Formats: sequence, structure tokens, C-alpha cells
Amino acid sequence: MKRFLLLSLFAGTAIFLAACGSNELENTLDWEVQSFEGTTQEGESFSTDDMEGEVWLANFIFTNCNTVCPPMTRNMVKVQEQLKEEGVEAEIVSFSVDPTVDSPEVLKEFGKKYGVDHSNWSFITEYTQEEIAKFAQESFKTSAVKTEGNDQVIHGTAFYLINEEGMVVKKYKGDTEVPFEQIVEDTKTLTN
Repeated sequence: MKRFLLLSLFAGTAIFLAACGSNELENTLDWEVQSFEGTTQEGESFSTDDMEGEVWLANFIFTNCNTVCPPMTRNMVKVQEQLKEEGVEAEIVSFSVDPTVDSPEVLKEFGKKYGVDHSNWSFITEYTQEEIAKFAQESFKTSAVKTEGNDQVIHGTAFYLINEEGMVVKKYKGDTEVPFEQIVEDTKTLTN
């Protein structure tokens, strides 16, 4: 009987603790964002270390992209607008996977073309192709490969959610069938 009571008490406590933690986002991924430096579209220095303590969304794009980057950028603009409507404060960072072409000025013009609000969205460049390829693979488990003689770059199309500790906790489709409401809800959960 004592064993039954102890098991019942333990189960009740576990249910209570689970209910108390219901505002926390379940981490479906557990990747640490590595330290990485570049320059924003405004010509200012950027480091992932500066994002410590911030909740942020990230993706990979390039301005000469003739397939997935335009819809991804439009979709992230929609995410940005919905976050603002919900009063959710989060940063957005788009890393260029074609740094030899994407200067700060080119990225600024690209953002302007798509209606990006740069108050909380930075486009990052000014590193080597090798550095962005390594960073994309190590931090986000995605590719960023530019083959010689080709102006297109093979790269992932996901949107990533990073928590205040610098861990990638979720990834979402960024090009088609984007789960806008889920992204906003998950981001809101991390910022509350």
C-alpha cells in the first residue's frame, strides 16, 4: 500500500510539474550556434555572440538566387509582420551564402526590394565562402555550397528558431507551406 501511495504521489507531482512547465517550448533540436562574425547591411560589425540573451530567427539567402530566396524572404517578411502584430520582440538574421557578391550595399537594396524592416532584421556578409559553409553545417546542420563556375549556391531553405542560450531549438519550412502561426507562437513562448 505504501508503494502504491508513493507511486501515486510521484505521478501526481510529475503531472503538476509538467503542467507548470507548459509555457516552455519543447526543444526538438539541440544545436549550439557557433561564434561567427560578419558585417550587416548597414556596414556594422555583427557577431553571433552579440545575440546572447536574445531570441532570434535565422535563415540563409543570397541576392542572385533565382529560385527559393525570393519566396523565403517574402515569407520571413510575413513572419516579421506577424511577430510585430503580436507584440513579440525577436531578432531576425539572414546570412548570405554568397559573400563575394552580397556586399552590405547589395544586401540593403535586396531588403528594400522585399519591404524588410531592418529595425530587428539584419542581413550578414563579409566572410569567406568556406567560413559560411562551415558555419551553416556546424551550427544549423545545413549546406551552403557554391560550385565553381556557377552563380547559384546550394543551401538549406529552413527558418531556425534560436533561444536565449544560443541553441537552435526548432526549424521550419521557409520556402513553401510555412507554418507562420507556429513560428509566431513558438517565438512568443520563448520571449515570455
